[in-house]
Amino acid sequence: MSFDFEMKAALETFIVESRDLLRDMEDLLLSLEHSNDSVDAINAIFRAAHTIKGSSGLFGLDHIVRFTHVLESLLDKVRDGDIPISSELVAVLLPCCDHLGLLIDRIAAGDLGDAIDLAAAGAQLHVQLGHFLEHKQDHSEEYGQVVQHKHEEENPASRTEGEVVDGGNWYLSLRFGSDCLRNGMDPLSFIRYLSTLGDVVHLITLSGDLPEAEDMDAETCYLGFEVVLKSNATKEAIENVFEFVNEDSVIRIVPPNSKIDEYIEIINALPNDDELLGEILIKSGVLTKNELETCLQLQKQRKENLHPEDRTSQVPIGEILVKEEMLQAPLLTAALNKQQQVKDSKARERQSIRVDAERLDKLIDLVGELVIAGAGANLRASKTADIALLESTSEVMRLVEEVRDSALQLRMVPIGTTFSRFQRVVRDVSMELGKDIVLEISGGDTEVDKSVVEKIGDPLMHLVRNSMDHGIESSAIRLSRGKPAQGILRLNAYHESGSIIIEVSDDGGGLNKDKILAKAVERGLVAPNTNLSDREIYALIFEPGFSTADQVSNLSGRGVGMDVVKRNVTALRGTIDIDSEMGVGATMRIRLPLTLAIIDGFLVGVGTSSFVVPLDHVIECLELPKDNHDLDYMDLRGEVLPFIRLRHLFDIEGDVPRRQNIVVVGYGSNKAGLVVDRLMGEFQTVIKPLGRLFNHVKGLGGSTILGSGEVALILSIPAMTQLYTAQEQRKHLTSSMSVIGNTKQVQEI
Repeated sequence: MSFDFEMKAALETFIVESRDLLRDMEDLLLSLEHSNDSVDAINAIFRAAHTIKGSSGLFGLDHIVRFTHVLESLLDKVRDGDIPISSELVAVLLPCCDHLGLLIDRIAAGDLGDAIDLAAAGAQLHVQLGHFLEHKQDHSEEYGQVVQHKHEEENPASRTEGEVVDGGNWYLSLRFGSDCLRNGMDPLSFIRYLSTLGDVVHLITLSGDLPEAEDMDAETCYLGFEVVLKSNATKEAIENVFEFVNEDSVIRIVPPNSKIDEYIEIINALPNDDELLGEILIKSGVLTKNELETCLQLQKQRKENLHPEDRTSQVPIGEILVKEEMLQAPLLTAALNKQQQVKDSKARERQSIRVDAERLDKLIDLVGELVIAGAGANLRASKTADIALLESTSEVMRLVEEVRDSALQLRMVPIGTTFSRFQRVVRDVSMELGKDIVLEISGGDTEVDKSVVEKIGDPLMHLVRNSMDHGIESSAIRLSRGKPAQGILRLNAYHESGSIIIEVSDDGGGLNKDKILAKAVERGLVAPNTNLSDREIYALIFEPGFSTADQVSNLSGRGVGMDVVKRNVTALRGTIDIDSEMGVGATMRIRLPLTLAIIDGFLVGVGTSSFVVPLDHVIECLELPKDNHDLDYMDLRGEVLPFIRLRHLFDIEGDVPRRQNIVVVGYGSNKAGLVVDRLMGEFQTVIKPLGRLFNHVKGLGGSTILGSGEVALILSIPAMTQLYTAQEQRKHLTSSMSVIGNTKQVQEI
């Protein structure tokens, strides 16, 4: 099959949209097991399968059409309530969703044919789907026998003129044309033919139009009929009975009241394709084409009867349908709501376009260069005395900032898309482990840079599987500890101080810090009798090869995974820490920057070196008190503020100025003061990676180019505080060991 350029572009759109639909299908299928109201979910799943099937047919992808047709048939039976929703059904539908994903992947790879291996897998899935369809047919036969038996026992429904129609039957109002008999048509033959579609429960003959005997014409039809019909036929099938008398007769077919809710569901489940009310009603089966044509003719006649000045507005078609008894008011309301929904949906579609990620990355790179060039122009303008030039460059910088913010906003996506992937993971892993675990998601609308979302999936996968395997206990153990049998795994996200916090928590047994510390001592990671805080003990699980598992499983226990988590999070300029309580549960907390491209920074200088502090971490700036020059802390309004002297931390040479400054920074609940020589103001920072050569350097998050062309290092406040804490602990440990050694020497003397 050959495609021209336009068809290739259309095929790419089909692939992208199909993948989106399959993701939605998977999420909805997983929700069925825990949802009491599944009608909307089933309708959405059916629409997704129907859309994929229809789009595949446009491109001649017959193997996808064949597979989806069987899946669609089953979903249609589920939608009609013929097949109940169960865990077994979901367990079959999920692999079908996966199989469709594989078929789409083959299309994306350029293979438009039906691969043998996938065809065999699809045939197996068809067999599994067939079990449900066969069961449904057997069930339907039994159901049909029951209904027939009840119908034989029940008395026929009685109805006189003006009474409400029986809720389970069709109501037909027939007014045959006066020339019906002259045209060779027998009204009673049509009524007799109705019995082939069902049972005529009641028949009333209307003789109100009969004239006096002397005025009667034997070839003129004066009679009308009211028919109550019990049938499973569609409205269109019933209307086709009167196909030969439709033109000169008035045929009104009112569906059973019991079908109104069903029709409303069908209307709501229609794809968002048609904006015309008539098309919506015809597709749902509520209205037939003949009825619509009749209504349009009536609408045209009424418009012509209006005064010329009033013909600019016409009678709404829905009003005519209800007045002529072609349609019930609830069905009109549902169709109008669907029409508005379609209009809103198409309006949203018109407001959004798909942009290739590579183009977006190119835009961000260009904006970054623009920021650097703008900073250079602003620096040179500040060295002149030209006030007009300064004002112009300031305005340019303001516009550059707006362009930067808008460009970065394009890359922001909700993290909920990543979270929703784990519904399937939790379901499959919990079944494999034999545990009852449910996933709760919050903060899914929290936005983060697209590049962060792409790279955080793997670390989250390790944390989720680890919590399910090691954290949450089996149902029996949970019950013995007074907990609910079902364990809860939570994914949460929120913004804090220019960072995004992602939490993976569970209500399991928590981390056993004594066991972790003993294992660390055994492996030589920690010296015996070392006094560590709880967080430091928990952090040991991120050491390579570290594991406290008593036995190795398919999921974990080999000591690989958690060190990969920390390495990947660190590569994203983030940190990870753990809170845990024995018997209550544990929380893994990942803290990441919102964006990896451009940030607002605060420029400081130490000696001849320049550093950029992320502005989101800066709390305030102070002058270093003269009496604190030899101390590593100060009293900040009754609070102890530790110092980090950048000159000492990075071994910067040169004379110390008479006046030094403190930049107070915060990270989470921690505060520290950075001692610097100069405060150089706010600065838009384009983050450049340092490269592999500097991977061993701690406390740095990258580099940037200043307006002067010089390179400044970007400080990573979380990594720097951890580095400084570790250095101070080593100093303290060394001095303690020295004191102990001196004490032993004195005792020996």
